[in-house]
Amino acid sequence: MEKPASFMQLEEQLRQAQMELARRTALRDRILQQQQAVEAELQQVIQEKELLERVQLLLQKSSDHAREQAKLQLEALVTKALQYIFGPMFRFEIELADRGGSPTAEFYVVTEVDGKIVRNKPQDARGGGVIDIISLALRIALLETIRPRVAGPVILDEPGKHVSEDFVIQMIEFIKSLCDTFGRQVIMVTHNEHVAASADHAFRVRLLGTRSEVEAVSCLDNR
Repeated sequence: MEKPASFMQLEEQLRQAQMELARRTALRDRILQQQQAVEAELQQVIQEKELLERVQLLLQKSSDHAREQAKLQLEALVTKALQYIFGPMFRFEIELADRGGSPTAEFYVVTEVDGKIVRNKPQDARGGGVIDIISLALRIALLETIRPRVAGPVILDEPGKHVSEDFVIQMIEFIKSLCDTFGRQVIMVTHNEHVAASADHAFRVRLLGTRSEVEAVSCLDNR
């Protein structure tokens, strides 16, 4: 028996409504994913801002001589990191000043290309990869500058998250050189397969429902 035209029209309207619901649900899911990504990005920026503020505070509270020595040590380590990973045209500078009787510190990434010197704030210097490396190097520099020395491993959450694939291997080698130079173990959380594969020991963590499953991953011996 053939369905009445009105019934077929209702079926078509229902089908269209279901399609519209599916479209809007997919759009909502994409927006939620974008929101989560932006919130994660904002949290990282806040953490890096807090780190720079702690470095500034360290320099402010030091005496003139100690402040100058700390400045040189911080500049040297961060410059080494930038040059190791991105090339010799990079340099990190800290500009000390006295404003209203209080010492202040400003941070700059200096590049030289074809004889032209360009000084930028870290957040304005060639994208997130540069500030990722500055943040990493400053954390290590703070650990090694503070007295009495803070012992123990360095724990990193997704180091070099914004470093492009072209520079990931150099970043890995730099982290290894830090381990050798300062005698520290590095424990990392990462989604980057290259970084994970460079470890002496690696573990993959999967979320299964409400339970985390941990699996040892075979790595080349990079020691």
